[in-house]
Amino acid sequence: MTPKCLVLLAAYNGRAFIEEQVRSILDQRDVSVSLLVSVDCSNDGTEAWFDELARTESRVQVLPHGRRFGGAAPNFFRLIEAAATNEHDFFALADQDDVWLADKLARGCEVLRQQSVQGFSSDVLAFWPDGRKRIVRKSQSQVSHDHLFEAAGPGCTYILDRSLMNAVQANVSSQRESLRAVSLHDWYIYAFARANGFSWHIDDQVLMRYRQHDSNQVGVNSGLSAYRVRLAKVLNGWWLDQSRLIARLVGLADDPFVRQWQSLERGALLRLACNARTCRRRPRDQLWFAVFCLALAVIGAGK
Repeated sequence: MTPKCLVLLAAYNGRAFIEEQVRSILDQRDVSVSLLVSVDCSNDGTEAWFDELARTESRVQVLPHGRRFGGAAPNFFRLIEAAATNEHDFFALADQDDVWLADKLARGCEVLRQQSVQGFSSDVLAFWPDGRKRIVRKSQSQVSHDHLFEAAGPGCTYILDRSLMNAVQANVSSQRESLRAVSLHDWYIYAFARANGFSWHIDDQVLMRYRQHDSNQVGVNSGLSAYRVRLAKVLNGWWLDQSRLIARLVGLADDPFVRQWQSLERGALLRLACNARTCRRRPRDQLWFAVFCLALAVIGAGK
């Protein structure tokens, strides 16, 4: 039976690339695809473009305009709440500026069905305006606590089955106000899945072209300036504050491992550094994780 897939697309000032992205979604092979769109208040005609598309394309539904979100996460949480879960088998997230390979959804749905997992993500091919390309690998083996410190890859690769989507939807609806403090929806969804007994597969196939440009809210960690931005977020406490918040919201506040480091006191950070191999998937990231925790222990991150 052909899988029925609902794609949730969050947009903001997306006219430059939105047509190519949407076409690559609607042209997906071997699935029945529908598109649900939420547009953060824009000034480049994005709302009007989607309204016109919805008038001529029955597979596209646009949520009412006029809301300001200020970031992708609250926009995606709105879409998750609005999704009609009983009408579809699978649910995918989409950015406004990428290009999906024609079998992206079919591959994800096949894996979800055959491997009896509930969440799916994949590696991507990042590409830049100057012609550079680089495969971004996120498919290293999952470890016991990686979901508390990183996403399963770019959220635009995520596909959830109905059982996981229903659970995420209920969680989002019940914690709407608290979720305003969550910056990264993809990290949150992956953490929720892993914390609540759902299985997740990170695929090593490249299924989409991941566009990099100056307006990316979160892009590939490439170049000195990108590393500086991420380093600042680590050292100013944002990163571990998000970890603590996400752990609490997905139901892990009393988990023994989480309780070991929630205080962010020096001893807690040293213990976290010693557990680096269980906190990130990629060996290089495990090393940097330990270094950052040690640095925070030295400068004092506790609040």
